[in-house]
Amino acid sequence: MGDYIIKAISENGQARAYVAVTTDMVNEAARRHNMSPVAIVAAGRLFTAGAMMGTMMKNDRDILTIRIKGNGPIGQMMCTADPNGHVKGFVGDPQVMLPLKDGRIDVAGALGIGVLSVTKDLGLKEPYIGDTILVTSEIGDDLTYYFATSEQTPSAVGLGVYMNKDNTADAAGGFIVQMMPEATDETTGILEANVQSITSVSDLLHEGETADGLLKRIFNGLEYKVLETIDVSYSCDCSRTKVINALLSLGPDEIKSLIDEGKPVETRCQFCGEKYEFSLDDLDRMYKGLKEKNGQ
Repeated sequence: MGDYIIKAISENGQARAYVAVTTDMVNEAARRHNMSPVAIVAAGRLFTAGAMMGTMMKNDRDILTIRIKGNGPIGQMMCTADPNGHVKGFVGDPQVMLPLKDGRIDVAGALGIGVLSVTKDLGLKEPYIGDTILVTSEIGDDLTYYFATSEQTPSAVGLGVYMNKDNTADAAGGFIVQMMPEATDETTGILEANVQSITSVSDLLHEGETADGLLKRIFNGLEYKVLETIDVSYSCDCSRTKVINALLSLGPDEIKSLIDEGKPVETRCQFCGEKYEFSLDDLDRMYKGLKEKNGQ
């Protein structure tokens, strides 16, 4: 089975959970951006969280964006996701290299100190934007803090990527558990104990645990029901047409200056690495089309 997210709720309606397996998605992102091990783990955690948070939105056109701006060597990180499990993103320096810290990949060292921002474009006049500081720069802890401070929703976020020696992800995934306003101390206590017993998402997935298995661990001692299962994929909606429209938006004078330079234009999508090339003839057709449109 490929990557997927399970959405579930406790039978008493006091807690909900999102559990994801995202190994293929993380490896596709790593391939497209030629990432180093530390970049794969950092991006894998962020993109997995983005995938789960994207499914929290209701309408197909809703878009969630998570940005992390730290002072570490990896630079800015960003991902966008929709309610249907489509994720894309990038990191500032995908080839960043750092020594291991206590025998583990140093994600916190790569990110450094900074800010985590979540933007939800729900088709309204203004998008929702929530900013928080990076409390540990491990991403899971930072999103737990974000939910508590920006959305006032007690949550637990667990994220993990287990690396192979050949610079690929052997396993990746995570969970988000959230308490509803009517949650009792008893339900909260059960879930807190269950979440604390999951010491390493990446180790469990590496050992063969599934999203269904993680869900059972989270709700151990509570009845629950699965609401939905959503496929996850690394998916970019860029196209040659969109790039052409972007070039046309520069206006005839700017396109004429590109022609005068005498070199074809090459651009790459920041999210997926897809390359788009435009010859001088292509640029000339754009220029003449704009001049004609403007009646010049």
